[in-house]
Amino acid sequence: MAGHEGKPEIIISRLSKLYSDEGWHKGMPFEVLIATVLSHRTRDEMTARASERLFEKYGTPEALARALPGEVEPLIRDVGFYRVKSARIIRIAGLLIEKFGGRVPDDMDSLLTLPGVGRKTANCVLNYGFSKPAIAVDTHVHRISNRIGIVETRTPEETEMRLMEIIPEHQWVSINGLIVRFGQDVCRPVGPRCGECVLADVCGSYEDKGNSD
Repeated sequence: MAGHEGKPEIIISRLSKLYSDEGWHKGMPFEVLIATVLSHRTRDEMTARASERLFEKYGTPEALARALPGEVEPLIRDVGFYRVKSARIIRIAGLLIEKFGGRVPDDMDSLLTLPGVGRKTANCVLNYGFSKPAIAVDTHVHRISNRIGIVETRTPEETEMRLMEIIPEHQWVSINGLIVRFGQDVCRPVGPRCGECVLADVCGSYEDKGNSD
């Protein structure tokens, strides 16, 4: 779209000064997969806390597949819908053993066969777990990319495809983690903190409100 030129680079540069993408279990596909499933509708710090407890006791697919939901639930109680997620991650661990020899698959189609895994989660696994180029687009990335004005899309999948076109591949790994944190802290769905935003001068929504110089 017109007007996106230079914006992705500016956004990534500025947000990188505020946030890091550490703590994503890079190079550890099983941990990335399970932590990302736990992260759905949950703040990063809660996900990190629950994941740490979980992996201390169940650090492999084999160990998690043998667990009972009642044993897992207390470990992940910090995350949203923890009872549903407890059963889900145990099932995922079982399927990794049954279908993939105890390994996390490294292709999109196979990952999408796992319960609770959509394109965003699969892309996180490919990117962080296997260092494959991918852009993970969740509701934060979709909403903020449209709000700022770097894309004009209707669905997260459309946003993913458009961002892949306009963002250099070497920066794909950064975009999800940075925008998710930004969306939780500043660019909230309701009541965005525009007065504190480091991207206000490049934000189409901010300009539309009549705040441009």
